[in-house]
Amino acid sequence: QVQLVESGGGLVQAGGSLRLSCAASGRTASTYRMGWFRQAPGKEREFVTAVAWSGGWTFYADSVKGRFTTSRDNARNMVYLQMNSLKPEDTAVYYCAAQLLGRGAYEYWGQGTQVTVSS
Repeated sequence: QVQLVESGGGLVQAGGSLRLSCAASGRTASTYRMGWFRQAPGKEREFVTAVAWSGGWTFYADSVKGRFTTSRDNARNMVYLQMNSLKPEDTAVYYCAAQLLGRGAYEYWGQGTQVTVSS
């Protein structure tokens, strides 16, 4: 089991920045990768970015490339999402997720944190 708690959401003007944090606990040593997803009202949840828990690679959705950066701090069991040049279309609930080694999907999810970007 992995427990995830997001924080850092809020209201920001277009062009501004926010930094989301995800605190992980439990079987973090068995984690393969951590992902960020988001869901806007009336839309399906979509992938934003992923980072290998052991380091070495990151992956981004085209919609956020060049604006968002994900990182992790294994010593603190934390994952971060730095969001710059925010746009109104980035407004959504952002979720942190964990996929364990040997598993085929993200199985553990946080409760989400709201990000609202005003125009």
